[in-house]
Amino acid sequence: MFRILIFLATNIAVMALISVVFSLLGFQGLLAQNGVDLDLQALLVYSAVIGFSGSIISLLISKFMAKRSMNVQVIKRPSNQTEQWLMRTVERQAKQAKIGMPEVGIFHHPSPNAFATGWNKNDALVAVSTGLLDSMTENEVEAVLAHEVSHVANGDMVTMTLIQGVLNTFVVFLSRIIGHVVDRVVFKVERGHGPAFWIVSIIAQIILGIAASMIVMWFSRYREFRADAGGANLAGRNNMIAALKRLKQNQDVPPMPDEMAAFAISAGKVQKLFSSHPPLDKRIEALQKG
Repeated sequence: MFRILIFLATNIAVMALISVVFSLLGFQGLLAQNGVDLDLQALLVYSAVIGFSGSIISLLISKFMAKRSMNVQVIKRPSNQTEQWLMRTVERQAKQAKIGMPEVGIFHHPSPNAFATGWNKNDALVAVSTGLLDSMTENEVEAVLAHEVSHVANGDMVTMTLIQGVLNTFVVFLSRIIGHVVDRVVFKVERGHGPAFWIVSIIAQIILGIAASMIVMWFSRYREFRADAGGANLAGRNNMIAALKRLKQNQDVPPMPDEMAAFAISAGKVQKLFSSHPPLDKRIEALQKG
């Protein structure tokens, strides 16, 4: 609940800050002088509703969507030694990290991977792939689980949602301003909105959305280092390093689906600015230095 309150308080603070900054800069008066009759406060609220609604809804249904999209088989009653060991290990790590016991699941995928998701740290899901269980030693799997439990303990799902919501708000807000200015100043539309407003707004939203995604991926890469450090604390630094080295040996297998890549232990080969994970060599180097 505390994290949600921070989430909402930050949202309100961001909206208030933008409103104050634009007022101090006299931006609305400048627009009015050029015939741009735009209610910035109303637009800001509208943008925030749109920007945060999708992020919050995604967060709330993240476990459900992960289970469905990855066909995760949640372990309710362990049926073999592997499942028993997974449950015991996650339970022990959750207690060490002082979070509620996450649901534990297995999904069929040749990639050695795992992910954690959920709307708060006491109602999370930690899932591992069959490829990971088949290709790693028990100590390495334990380190991967610790990495995911650290994601949960750090509140990374909520933080990612917050950042995405703020950026979505900026994208909608600025794209509408750009579209409105072009519509009024360039095309001299005096009332309502002409086609130029919608066309320019959509183009601006796409361009700004691409820029925003770079920021989200930058934060995602940063939080991977934190989760690696947390995993090292829970499962041992040598085990965490060994797990990352093992991942390097298996980079040619099919990557995780895009919608789950940001929450996984390892990402596919994509452009650096849009990668949700840092290079494995840098992650290993950070652990060795730490």
